Amino acid sequence: MTPRLDAVGLVVSDMAASLAFYRLLGLDVPADADNAPHVEAVLPGGTRVLWDTEETVRSFDPGWTAPSGGDRLGLAFACDTPAEVDALYERLVAAGYRGHLKPWDAVWGQRYALVLDPDGMAVSLFADAS
Repeated sequence: MTPRLDAVGLVVSDMAASLAFYRLLGLDVPADADNAPHVEAVLPGGTRVLWDTEETVRSFDPGWTAPSGGDRLGLAFACDTPAEVDALYERLVAAGYRGHLKPWDAVWGQRYALVLDPDGMAVSLFADAS
């Protein structure tokens, strides 16, 4: 038996703020989930994104502390076109989220940008440049 990636879990300091960001990215997150301690959304293809509040994580791991000193995980969202990368980046920044790297044409052949979610996690937006 080979394990398969089923979900990516995020620990968040403010559930409503985090869900608002990911809804703006296009994830189908339940509308009534903003005050829940645990939320799940299924992506096309079946992989799930899981959100847990810091309090929820501490309920089963009392010694847990928020990471510091840089990213250890990042999410990357594929866009259909380079123009979609630009538009989505601008929409997120206009909504008050922190842009980290404005869209650029990366040497590896993609239009690429980085924006930070409410907890400071880098979220990549990319599309094939061609």
